[in-house]
Amino acid sequence: MFSPNGPSLRELCVQALSSVERGYDLLAPKFDYTPFRTPDSVLGATAQALSELGSFDRGLDVCCGTGAGMQVLRSLCREGTTGVDFSAGMLAQARRAHPDASWVRADARALPFTEGFDLAVSAGALGHFLPVERPALFGGVYRALRPGGIFAVPIGTGPPRTSVSHWVTRGFDLAMRVRNAVWRPPFVMYYHTTGLAALRGDLTAVGFTVTDTALTVLGQHRDGSPRFRLILAGKPAASY
Repeated sequence: MFSPNGPSLRELCVQALSSVERGYDLLAPKFDYTPFRTPDSVLGATAQALSELGSFDRGLDVCCGTGAGMQVLRSLCREGTTGVDFSAGMLAQARRAHPDASWVRADARALPFTEGFDLAVSAGALGHFLPVERPALFGGVYRALRPGGIFAVPIGTGPPRTSVSHWVTRGFDLAMRVRNAVWRPPFVMYYHTTGLAALRGDLTAVGFTVTDTALTVLGQHRDGSPRFRLILAGKPAASY
């Protein structure tokens, strides 16, 4: 499916009936040939927006997958980059693509870092976390950042309710909820659990100061609203 090098329908079904970790281990060799990988256009727009805030020393890609976020971090970070993911298969692909980066296998809900980074990014991963899990995820990112650090998350704003795309993604979420109700282990992947207001509230609750900006270069929906926004969650600078 998707391209001659992408996964077959059968392979996607096997993945969807696995756990999230096992599913991505299976999909890893073909992941970059699917639409599930964050597009280069989104990564480029994110890097451009962040470049206006200055340069950074060390960068962290949270839920890095095959390492697409390194496109953002390597253009901005002077001293090094690190990716973290819990899928060994995805990390293996990332290491091959970016051998000069550091790679850590860990659960993003229990990140093993303390004030080691100036910039953290995450792209296309938040739908894998239930709302009740986000405080642990965001709290870990907060601890991983140095005072004054930034956590940047590009998110799709979702098409208008009158669009076909809106109802397709709603149908996908419903299918996943039914699947998780009748099959174990669960595979958490939802499109409509990561609204901007909810994410801002969860980030603020762990201590971040949150703003967001439209990534206007990525276009608009038919109603004129931006297709993508960039969440900028700042850890307060140390006070003396």
